[in-house]
Amino acid sequence: MTDRRLWSYKEIAAHIRVQPDTVRSYRKHGLLPPPDHVEGGKPYWYADTVRAWVASRPGNRGRRAE
Repeated sequence: MTDRRLWSYKEIAAHIRVQPDTVRSYRKHGLLPPPDHVEGGKPYWYADTVRAWVASRPGNRGRRAE
């Protein structure tokens, strides 16, 4: 099943348990995948994109995918 909900920095931050500014910094430094959608200049990612990125991150030691 595909999860096509769009997540902003806030939802990504909540998922990986960091502050939204940390996620913005990840994007600034090229550590976040390109956004799946941009609306009004704001980037959004599909939940599945974020989950795949989290699973492939270095140091991901079996963290729970929610």
